[in-house]
Amino acid sequence: MSSTPTESVARALLEARRLSRPVDASPFASALTEPAAAYAVQSLVLAQLDGADAPFPRHWKSGGPSRDATLTHAPLPAAGVRTSPADLRDMHFNLRLIEAEVALRLAQDVTPAQAAALTPADAPALLDAMTVSIEVVDMRWQQAGQAPALLKLADLQAHGALALGTWVPFVARDWAAQTCEVSIGAQPPQRFAGTHSLGDPAWLLPQWLRHATRDGARVAAGAVVTTGTWCGMLKAQAGDRVTARFEGVGEASVQL
Repeated sequence: MSSTPTESVARALLEARRLSRPVDASPFASALTEPAAAYAVQSLVLAQLDGADAPFPRHWKSGGPSRDATLTHAPLPAAGVRTSPADLRDMHFNLRLIEAEVALRLAQDVTPAQAAALTPADAPALLDAMTVSIEVVDMRWQQAGQAPALLKLADLQAHGALALGTWVPFVARDWAAQTCEVSIGAQPPQRFAGTHSLGDPAWLLPQWLRHATRDGARVAAGAVVTTGTWCGMLKAQAGDRVTARFEGVGEASVQL
């Protein structure tokens, strides 16, 4: 039976997960020609991981390298979202790259019409809480970071797992002065300040919500989006304990 390019890519990604080993991206290098196709693959993969009858995704990742870039987004499989301190030793990873982030939580439902009208200035009013999050970045392609961008986007934007710290009320902060410290295993702690690529994690809310509601869905109160790394992607290995601390926000930790 023939299949569409999106179905073929989704099948390859699901096979990589089932076998716990990456697959060759080369046969699919030109299979996806636009972001919409990569997002269609995401939906097919998530439907298999969470179940076709699963509710609208409650956890997302969103971000980009600058405000001038087109941001990318991915819904996150429910089984990989954990509460800190999180033990991830039951999960398989091909890679263990660490991103320390700030996650944001919606205080109310958001409709497509509301999302369409949002601006970065008024969107933070939709939030009730924030927390420190640690994303474990992983890839199902053998070529890892050298795989075509649309294939990485299709692979849930290289998502592996997410740990969420304790929620605190969302308040405006001087994000340019925000500090972050990341400890990985026996490596010396690394410290960062004002290093979020968008300058303000909440700046991406309008683009994320317009994407999430693009098919007419309503994003429910309590939905969470993690907003991009403050530390780049730091290498970790099995057995490492990882802790991320954001001054004035909190901390999160995972055991790999």
